[in-house]
Order: sequence, then structure tokens, then C-alpha cells
Amino acid sequence: MSAFANASGGKLVIGIEDGGDVTGFRRNGARNIEDFERAPLATCSPSPIVRAERVSVTNSAGEDDIVLVLDIEASSSHVISRLSDGEVFLRQNDRSVRLTRGQVLALEYDKGQRAFEDELIEDSSIEDVDHEVLDRYKGVLGTDLPDEQVLRSRRFMRDGKLTVAGALLFAGDPSAMMPQARVRVLRYDGTRAETGKRLNITKERVFCGPLPRVIEGAYSLISGMLREFQFLASDGKFRTVPEYPEFAWFEGLVNAVTHRDYAYRGDYVRVSVFDDRLEIVSPGALPNIVTLDNMMTTRYSRNPRIARTLVEFGWVRELNEGVPRIYSEMQSMLLKDPTYSEPGGAKVQLTLENNIVARTVRRHEALEDRLTEGVVSALDEYELAAVRLAFTNGRVTAKELAERIGRSQRTATRVLKGIAGPGGLLEWHGSSINDPRQFYALR
Repeated sequence: MSAFANASGGKLVIGIEDGGDVTGFRRNGARNIEDFERAPLATCSPSPIVRAERVSVTNSAGEDDIVLVLDIEASSSHVISRLSDGEVFLRQNDRSVRLTRGQVLALEYDKGQRAFEDELIEDSSIEDVDHEVLDRYKGVLGTDLPDEQVLRSRRFMRDGKLTVAGALLFAGDPSAMMPQARVRVLRYDGTRAETGKRLNITKERVFCGPLPRVIEGAYSLISGMLREFQFLASDGKFRTVPEYPEFAWFEGLVNAVTHRDYAYRGDYVRVSVFDDRLEIVSPGALPNIVTLDNMMTTRYSRNPRIARTLVEFGWVRELNEGVPRIYSEMQSMLLKDPTYSEPGGAKVQLTLENNIVARTVRRHEALEDRLTEGVVSALDEYELAAVRLAFTNGRVTAKELAERIGRSQRTATRVLKGIAGPGGLLEWHGSSINDPRQFYALR
């Protein structure tokens, strides 16, 4: 209970073994269920907020039984310790880890930051709520209770006013209350950001709204502006791969929105797409319990209510699988490991590098975008190989095509001439038929 309360909250189910056997409370030697229900008061200091629910089940012996579900809420303002000895625990991955004194002090400091999502927004009310998003959330919860009752029960509203978390998740325009609550996506032409007359921003959009809508909108824009690359696989066929694995950049975006320091008012989440890399900047330094060295294994949320709600929406993964999987997804595509940094100490930046040197075909220049499906389907295997070579390399020679298709240079020449006549797809360049520098290019 200490570990869950000090992290992002969670559920303990009493009466089901690790292997899945439902043992319930009827087995010999089982403790009284009341002992577990009293445990928050009897074993923790201060007592965490825990909701207990008895669930009727059939145990592994075929008997009517019950299991107990303890729904432990994240503690936003206090470190929860074990009453017997004062030890403090934190949930990291699937383990409850005992913290050192220095770590406890850091956690106590960060509890002040975490309280920000529970502060009230004085000029807010139920009228500010995006009811379509709230209806979706009610569907996730499986309830048809009135909107205000749902918000109060999940602690997103008090005294008729939205909390910071409630506004960020469900207000129609949170940025009207908190200007920092937005996501800016930029696409640059080149590998650096220029200014003034050399300004090289080719696309820019700012997303404001409840976080579920912001995530959806930013995902749609970014996925549309990223490129795909063609490469020649070992089997001699062209393959198309994305510029970055989708999980890597999308998880980075969701993490930035979920875990940023919303009390930091001077900046907003920013996604910058360059020719050679993608950068995601999240305002606010890492929480003190998390460092650049341990972030792959340490589970901690600065905004536990926001994180838990986005988990329920299906956007966030609970067991800290996200960061390690970003690494594995990049490695599986033979890309460099992602880089996390804290430039200036006031923000966290994730950088994903592509492999633009080895991948030269841009999505908006894809061959299928240049030629109609009918034209492509009318080409035979050798002709299609010639066109792809001309497209990928900007030019193709008979020698190159011969090597590609495994046939003689005379056959390759015949193929090229066949699609380079009047109105053909290719155009011949050279001074004479004996010119050693002659080549073919897409018309």
C-alpha cells in the first residue's frame, strides 16, 4: 500500500495467487478479510485513501467465495510509510522497492509538485466541460451517473470548480485557464531551426483542448508528416519502412503530455520534426526520484490522476514499459538509441534520430504517388525494377539494372529502351549510344 500510494496508485487483489489460482478467504489459514480492510489505518502512516470492494467468486475448489480488491489512491501531498518501522516504499515496474533516506527526502520534496494537479481553478465550472470527452470517459468507467457526480467522485471537481487535472482532461479549452496547456508541432526543412528571413518552418500547428483530443490531434498530424523510406532488401525486393517506429514517437508524445510539470507556466510541450531527427520537449525537470540513469526502470508519475485517467483511456501504460520499449523499437529498426536530456535543467527532451543517409525516398515523393496504380501494374518485373532504380537513385544505367535483375547488360538495355520511347516513363540522357556516361531518368 505504501508503494502504490507513493507512486501512481494501483489495485491490490487479495485472494488470487500469483499463478492465477483463486484461493479466496475460505481456505484453511486465511486471515480475516476485515484485517485487510483495516490495514490502511492499522499499518500505514499517514493512512492512504483506499477503497475496498468484496467481489463474489468461485474459488479453485469450486466453492462460493470472495476476493478483496483494494483500490489505492496516489497520495498527492504526503509520503506514506509503514507504521511499524517508518520504512517507505515506491512501486517500480512490478516491485515494491524500499527507499533510502535520501530518496525519501527527494520524494517528500516532489510531493509538493504533485499537489498542483489537485489545485482548484477558481473561475471554472461544469459549463467548461467538453461533455463528449466526458461521455467517453463514463463509457470507459461503465457508468451513467450525472457528469458532475462523476467528476466529484474521481476528484476532478470540488465545490463546483474543476481541479487542474479535471480541466486538463475534460475542459473544452484548458489553455484559456492555463496558457501552458497546449502542444505545438513544427516541421522544419533541414536539420536546424532558422530564424528571420531564413525561417524554415514548413508546417506548424498548436493543439489546445482536453488532453484526449490533444493527443489524438497531434498523433494525426505527426503521423501524416513523417516520411516512409524504401530500401532494397536481401531478397532483391524493395521494402518500405517508416521514418521512426510509431510506438517510439507516440509514446514519447504521450509521456510528455502526461508527466510534464504543469506548474511550470513559461513553456508548453513541443514536437519538432527535422530532416534527420524528431525532438519532443516536455517542460519541467525530471522528478527528483527519477534520473536520466534510472528512468528506464523507475516508475513515478508527477501527475498521478492525469496518468491514471489516461491509462483508463488506453493512452498510457502503467508498468513503465514505455521507455524500455522505445529503446527496443528503435533498435529493431537498426536506428540509434533514443536520447533523453535535460537542456538547461528546466525541461526534458527526447531525441529520435532517423537514418536519412541510407534511406533516400521520401513519403511525399513515393513512387506510387508519382505514377497511377494502372501504370505501375502494367510494368513487368524488370521494367518495375528499372523504374524503382531510377526513382531511388535519380538515374539508372544498363549495368546497374543488369546487376539488379541478374540478367545480361543487353537484356537490361532492351528493358530500358522499351520504357524510354516517346511518352515513356524514362528519358535517355547521353551524347551517343556509345557514351559511357549515358543513363536513364524518370521523365
